[in-house]
Amino acid sequence: MQTVLLMVLAYLLGSIPSGVWIGKLFFHKDIRDYGSGNTGTTNTFRVLGRPAGAIVFLMDLLKGTLATCLPLIFHLNINPLWFGLIAVIGHTLPIFAGFKGGKAVATSAGMLLGYSPLFFFYSLLFFLIVLYLSSMVSVASILAAIFVTISTIVLPSLWPAILPNHNWLLTLICLGLTTYIIVRHKDNLQRIKNGTENRVSFGLNKGAKKNDH
Repeated sequence: MQTVLLMVLAYLLGSIPSGVWIGKLFFHKDIRDYGSGNTGTTNTFRVLGRPAGAIVFLMDLLKGTLATCLPLIFHLNINPLWFGLIAVIGHTLPIFAGFKGGKAVATSAGMLLGYSPLFFFYSLLFFLIVLYLSSMVSVASILAAIFVTISTIVLPSLWPAILPNHNWLLTLICLGLTTYIIVRHKDNLQRIKNGTENRVSFGLNKGAKKNDH
């Protein structure tokens, strides 16, 4: 029963619609009515500004981390990745926001942080490098997701200090989330193909517009 209750808690944590709540509470705006209509970090940055965007990013990240740490906190002998995955599902299908959520990037990253901080920072470094080179959050998100999935397979053999053991559940979850992230970014991919994707004001190709993410 404790396990079931904690899984429900993981889903509820993931379901917290950070962008929606921050927008309504402090700015009296529903960010779903502005910009891309997405509840994630980049649309929050665009609609509500940098401080709000940073807070939403941290909330979306840390809810995945906290959910992943629940088995450790309550001394359960269960792979913490299950709880992290449930939080990501909550983020994408939030009960508190009509089951219409984000694109899973920040909360998935939070799951990695809870599971392996070293692996998280290794993955974050790749994301930031791609973001710097492309100035597009969508490109960085998609390529980082692919990179993370491949890394779960090759790192234990090539660089065990970062990820010491093969965990096929981690690989399968990352593969599934990568597929989901790519599908959710289909509009961004089309704009990238057409050369019309918006860019963030960071990196080698920074532009005036912010990425629709």
